[in-house]
Amino acid sequence: IELAAARLRLLTPREIAARLDDRFRLLTSGARTVLPRQQTLRAVVDWSWDLLDDQERTALRALSVFAGGWDLAAAESVGVTPDAMAALVDKSLLVTTPTPAGMRYRMLETIHEYATERAAQTPTALMESRRAHSAYYLALAEEADPLLRSGAQLPWIRRTETELDNFRAALRTTLAARDEPAGQRFVQALGWFWWLRNYRREGVEWAERVVALGDDPTDPGDPRYHPRMRLRLLLIFLAIESGPQAEMSDPALENILSRIRDTYSRGGPEAASFPGLLWPFTLFGHEAHFARENLDAVVDNCRRYGGDWEIGVALMFRTHVVVDLPGGLEGVDESLAELRTLSARVGDRWMRAQVASATGEACMARGRGEEAKAAYEEALRLAREVGAHAEAPFLIGRIAELAYRDGDFDRAEKFLDESSDEAEQFGVWDARAYISVLRATIALDRDEPVRARFQYVQACDILIRGTPPPQFTAVLACIEARLTAREQGPREGARAMTAAFRTSWELRCADHVMAAVAESTAAVLADAGEHRLAARILSAAEGWRADCPRSVPERAVARTVDEQALRALGPEGYETERAAGAALTPEGVSAQLEAVVSRS
Repeated sequence: IELAAARLRLLTPREIAARLDDRFRLLTSGARTVLPRQQTLRAVVDWSWDLLDDQERTALRALSVFAGGWDLAAAESVGVTPDAMAALVDKSLLVTTPTPAGMRYRMLETIHEYATERAAQTPTALMESRRAHSAYYLALAEEADPLLRSGAQLPWIRRTETELDNFRAALRTTLAARDEPAGQRFVQALGWFWWLRNYRREGVEWAERVVALGDDPTDPGDPRYHPRMRLRLLLIFLAIESGPQAEMSDPALENILSRIRDTYSRGGPEAASFPGLLWPFTLFGHEAHFARENLDAVVDNCRRYGGDWEIGVALMFRTHVVVDLPGGLEGVDESLAELRTLSARVGDRWMRAQVASATGEACMARGRGEEAKAAYEEALRLAREVGAHAEAPFLIGRIAELAYRDGDFDRAEKFLDESSDEAEQFGVWDARAYISVLRATIALDRDEPVRARFQYVQACDILIRGTPPPQFTAVLACIEARLTAREQGPREGARAMTAAFRTSWELRCADHVMAAVAESTAAVLADAGEHRLAARILSAAEGWRADCPRSVPERAVARTVDEQALRALGPEGYETERAAGAALTPEGVSAQLEAVVSRS
């Protein structure tokens, strides 16, 4: 035994683990077939235990509640003194690892299992250690939460990530004790980290388990009411951001959403903090994009009750939505200017990335490609710096879209490949749909209908379980109509394009999106011989664009329609139709389209 102990002390921790891991479970199971050498290894560990004094044994049992390592402050929280830690290190029962944040300790897995076995022999002391462990990590999570949204976020992100296994162990202890208030505090404190670092599905699972600990009070005066509403809203937010909405399994979901909206739409301090300020996310469907007044109310409420971060998030949320609404980017420049000031003051890299992304969207809509590309690249750099991996596929996809708008299809495909790889790696399901839509568009422009149909079907398969934004729905309808024209002829294509345009108008898509659908409609009408209406629609779309110029592919479409109309109508007829079209509203275009397709 002494010789075996001496050999163990000469081995590195990695070598000890390699020799013990494959045998220890069998040894502790009491199997009669273990080899003499295995019995000797168990005896070595038992012998080491026997050499410990009472304080050291108590310390080793208490430390068994940790998962994935700990620091000295954490050890002291469960009653282990620095002297006891040093003694266990000296006896090779603890392994130390220097880190930038200080010394970190852990047990080899086999030693940890042995300590856990010994701790189970003193259940009262074990429960006290678990409670102390859970309380320490709840306090740590609540300390970290606001700092994850500040200029000091990087070391706190690393620390939270390092302690993930301990947070999970502490949550298991909390759930086992059915301590709903502590569970709610845990989920609230870790919710932003789960979202930011793309642990969203895990966050949903923890939130659902805490929800199951109790019922929702109906009286807003009940002290349990607002904590439960915060928990419910955070669960919804994590769920819609982690996968298709159909995966949310609560049978009373609509009732819960209604109560959340009723609670937070009234404003107040609860609606000016995370997650309360995100209540418009519960407006599933296209209604969310119509309710500009709701977004204005959130911004105003955060100005009254929130801090810089909360004001910035509310303003950023509204800016992203306004870019996709009709109205010519009204107020976007002023919002972006304020956001730059707020994000610089807060220091949150995620917020700065969002501001850069919104700047990119505004520049893209205005045809300022180089500025948009620089903004998206800045957003990508900041998102990666803070580890917001779910943002990267969209941002790379936006850069791909810029290349497409410049007419460089090969470069666009290259960026889409990169975007697709990251979307698969991090499970960003809606980014995959966006990638497929852009691939389908490129395939149509390259006259590759089979490939376009495949990508279109892929996008639909991904989005069918969720509710895509209005512009996504309109673009999908446009792709389907273009495919119909290619596969069934321009007359059937005109019917489909009429429906697609009506969709873009009814969903109140951004002006440049509606104009692009209208121009695709004009191209199909021209192929069907309806040159008068094609010329009118093309002229109307130009007026809607305002300061949002056509992309290179869109210019090619418009040029072809113009040339066909000029040949068919002659210069005078062509100018007459264009003059008539300049005054057309989207409603007027829709009515004329309906009239044409109804008689064909």
